[in-house]
Amino acid sequence: MGRKRRHRGKEAPPESRSGGQDDNATVRLDRWLWAARFVKTRPLAVEAISGGKAHLNGQRAKPGKAVKVGDRLEITKGRLRFDITVLGLPERRGPATEARTLYEEDAESIVRRQKQSEQRRMAALSMPQTGGRPTKRDRREMDRLKWG
Repeated sequence: MGRKRRHRGKEAPPESRSGGQDDNATVRLDRWLWAARFVKTRPLAVEAISGGKAHLNGQRAKPGKAVKVGDRLEITKGRLRFDITVLGLPERRGPATEARTLYEEDAESIVRRQKQSEQRRMAALSMPQTGGRPTKRDRREMDRLKWG
């Protein structure tokens, strides 16, 4: 009777390793968001998903939900909403240029974000620009106008 060899450490047994992405390859949703650089840390990804900031295929998901190529994600980050399609599954968290190849954002989503950005810029321009805290002279002038 032969005993099965146990593999120690992080390396998987040779028969379970896959060189590329096969048809049924999946990655946890929290790990995918982290690798695609939508969040800075895995715990923040878990928090965002649990808080309803990420929807998988139109439905609310748990952090451990499996993501596969072709899935649709709706991610809310602050005031911005990204509607994306998953194009790839990460093996590790890489640079931003590599992370950008993991998804494709819908044209409508891009237009909506640009429109929101323009609205915020215009709102900021319409706000009065103050020089900061009033000087003693300015305060005395305001008091004179207010109290006579």
